Amino acid sequence: MQLAVYFLAAAAAIGSSTFAFPWFRDPCAAGFASLPHGNRQNRKEDASPEICQYDKEDNTKAPLKNIFSALDGNEIAAVTSFLHKQRELNLTAAVKATSWDNTIDLVELLQPNKSDALPYLNGDGPAPDRYARVGIQFKATEEPYIQDYMVGPLPVSHRTKLQPLNYLYNKGVGKQRIYHADINEEVAFYAKIGASVADITLDLWNGTFMGLPNDTVFVKGFEPLQIGNQSVITWLQFWSYPIGTIDDRASVLPLGLHTKINIAGRDPSKWSVLGWYYNGNFYKTTEAFRKAYFSPGFQKRGANVDGLWAQLMRDGEPRPRDTLVAPVQVQPQGRRFGVDVKEKYIEWMGFSLYIGFTRDTGIRLFDVRYNGERIVYELGLEEALSHYASDEPMQSGVAFLDSLEGFGRVSYELVQGYDCPSDATFLNTSYFTNEETRTHANSICLFEMDSGHPLQRYASSNTVSVTKSLVFTIRSISAVGNYDFIFDYEFFLDGSIHVTVRLSGYIQASYWAHSGDYGFRIRDNLSGSMHDHVISYKLDMDVNGTANSLLKTTVVPTRERYPWSDGELVNTMKLEKSFIDNERLSKLNWAPNSATTYTVVNKDAKNIYGEYRGYRVSPVTSSTTYLTVQNSESLKRSGGWATHNLYALKRKDTEPHSTSSYNNLDVGDPVIDFNKFFDGESLDQEDLVLYFNLGMHHIPDTSDLPNTVTTTAVSSMGIIPQNFHLENPSRATRQQIRLTFEEGKASQAEIFGSSHATCTFDMKNVKPNLAGYKGDIVVPKFPFLSTNVSFAPTRLGSQTRPGS
Repeated sequence: MQLAVYFLAAAAAIGSSTFAFPWFRDPCAAGFASLPHGNRQNRKEDASPEICQYDKEDNTKAPLKNIFSALDGNEIAAVTSFLHKQRELNLTAAVKATSWDNTIDLVELLQPNKSDALPYLNGDGPAPDRYARVGIQFKATEEPYIQDYMVGPLPVSHRTKLQPLNYLYNKGVGKQRIYHADINEEVAFYAKIGASVADITLDLWNGTFMGLPNDTVFVKGFEPLQIGNQSVITWLQFWSYPIGTIDDRASVLPLGLHTKINIAGRDPSKWSVLGWYYNGNFYKTTEAFRKAYFSPGFQKRGANVDGLWAQLMRDGEPRPRDTLVAPVQVQPQGRRFGVDVKEKYIEWMGFSLYIGFTRDTGIRLFDVRYNGERIVYELGLEEALSHYASDEPMQSGVAFLDSLEGFGRVSYELVQGYDCPSDATFLNTSYFTNEETRTHANSICLFEMDSGHPLQRYASSNTVSVTKSLVFTIRSISAVGNYDFIFDYEFFLDGSIHVTVRLSGYIQASYWAHSGDYGFRIRDNLSGSMHDHVISYKLDMDVNGTANSLLKTTVVPTRERYPWSDGELVNTMKLEKSFIDNERLSKLNWAPNSATTYTVVNKDAKNIYGEYRGYRVSPVTSSTTYLTVQNSESLKRSGGWATHNLYALKRKDTEPHSTSSYNNLDVGDPVIDFNKFFDGESLDQEDLVLYFNLGMHHIPDTSDLPNTVTTTAVSSMGIIPQNFHLENPSRATRQQIRLTFEEGKASQAEIFGSSHATCTFDMKNVKPNLAGYKGDIVVPKFPFLSTNVSFAPTRLGSQTRPGS
């Protein structure tokens, strides 16, 4: 900055017309148009401007059929019918099933193997056969389990077969025990426990939990279960019911009373209470707790009670001018991106891609190309972990692995004008549950926006050049229990991609008693309850083909002696470059001071300057955490993917994911153990896959009430070109300007073929259609009638799990 001021001062002294330093551009360069005196551009004043009009038809057609698209309703119905004909499965229709029947849990697309998909995408082969991934819950047994099968090829014909789906899982079999198969019996058992201390809870909180309609408190346990040889342990805590409609604000209403239970086996008469915890004291039996409670001197603590402080209503003094309409985004000439809705194919400013969708992880991007060149084969969410810490037993054991809830299942309709701009383009998503297809209308939004700051800018003594920073966003929001996850994939004019997640919702708080080391006190009886969010993504990049290597570049301090330094050592810095060439070295953390970057390159593809063409992976926000807890007893062998920031592996068809939603069912015996992937294979010029973690260390404070805000709960990763292009590709955009000014007035301008809207925009076009909010669209699949469509209310935060 000081150097620039010095040279500008020198230019003024010498005379700008003769100032010839090479980094100052000629302000009289050819191609500039003169501006009329006093105007910034040629503009014809129109007393009656025309209404903005544009063709809303989009003729974009995908170059290929989307082989990653979800199964359609007819495919799901055919597979469901096929399964019911397989006698060995002994299936019961969902509408008739009890907790002792075998049922279909999942029917969705089995993602094609990359080795089969690439020839098709490259124009060298046919589309791979289409298969369904099927999950069957076998509950007609003393040891219930869920098992995956593959059904195909599709459409269903004489060629279609049912086969166990094992190759995806390094456990050796796609099968996992279910320890929560008897939910109704568990709830009845919990009610008996509540009844056994009803006099105590009445005395403490003037409320009871006995499984009755007039209950004013309830109990909730932690995940995952603690599974032993003869035990299935969980801790329950008592919580206050919210006032009125039950929603997830109950998670900020803990009451501080805990009970430890064993629910091993399917005979409720053998389930047992193993102890009670209250106010820092553990009691081994209900009788011991009751005796202590009714003894003199027993300390009773207050309750967390619902009120306006916990409710999502406007509160506080009105802000000046806040009744004025807030700024809105408009597209005067229509959207500037193309969408093939049927194929879920998108084009924008040189980018193209396909969208896939799964129940467990939501949307995934495939075959992402820039200027026709593939840079990403697959990009998508793998898992989200919320690991808590506390001196109380329930919060201490909580480690939510949220894919079991299903990010796609709870990817609900977006609210126009609030979740996304009103003029965004919306797409639907569907998933299978209880032999129905549920469609979430408008659950993906696509929009381009001006970020409000320049993408690039430079000003000299009498010129200024500015390029707009325009961003294209693909967004979905998943309401997982008490948290909403806002997932963005953002694309930029320079060829960069940002993967961003924001969190909002109700924290799961702790009861404040002795918990100062584990969170802030945010109300009289409430602790913020510290926790880590670790959110894993898969990134399969193909840079100049599939033969890739991982280049490590580190900025290091050094003392160097140069020919010009008169023999003196100079304190400076330099680059150290090396390759991560083996899986033994490929569990990586970001370096302090952001000193290291990792870039996917092809060693056989250099640019004309001899540098590797590549894409680097770098944090965009400072918050990209890995799990603080080491060797977590709550996660056991299911958290290997959460211990570092970044991982690099040799890609295999048999290792398509770092984890599975089934892992949460038995964390000590996961169907996918991520650590087994690291078997010492070479990473030199191989087809690589990266896994990176987003997230944050969340220490809730008073500003998290009633909801956490996205200004702080945000994490982002950049996928950024490094020597991939010979110059900045954003130079191709017309959305830039170069102004020349003289004597305090703009005299020349070049707008490079762009234009500014002068038509009148009808603001009704961007008014949110709130009355059109639909919720779920339900189509039964067994028995199947294509006209049997109904609407169901959105069930935010419902806790459906395998076995429930």
